Amino acid sequence: MSESLKKDNILSYFVIASNKHDFNLDISLLVNGALVSGTLISAQDYFQSLSKSFEDGNDISKTVGEQLAKTSESLASQDNPDQPEYIHLKNSQIYFGGNKPTPSKGDILWRGKLSEVDSFFLGKITESKNTSSSK
Repeated sequence: MSESLKKDNILSYFVIASNKHDFNLDISLLVNGALVSGTLISAQDYFQSLSKSFEDGNDISKTVGEQLAKTSESLASQDNPDQPEYIHLKNSQIYFGGNKPTPSKGDILWRGKLSEVDSFFLGKITESKNTSSSK
């Protein structure tokens, strides 16, 4: 089966809207048994944010950051934006089994293949801030 037939058309539409119109959406994805929850962002935003994380490093780190920034810029003139292969999330967390999310802190960027997403639902999973216990 071709990869394009394995992609969910609705999820692909959300990614296209994000890539073309800077559309953000809280979403949770089931990917190979793990639940990935975060906010959908464009590929361009993903690479811009990723490049910023390399700004304060050594010369190699700065070079990597510059290449990621160039990738972000080239996505604006992408030849076929209607056939996305990847989905990008910010503020993401990964849940596997009954364990706490990984990572539990920080603004984490996540990139995954659309063809590997088994299902999704709208909304982001958040931890309850309630610390009181029932007796």
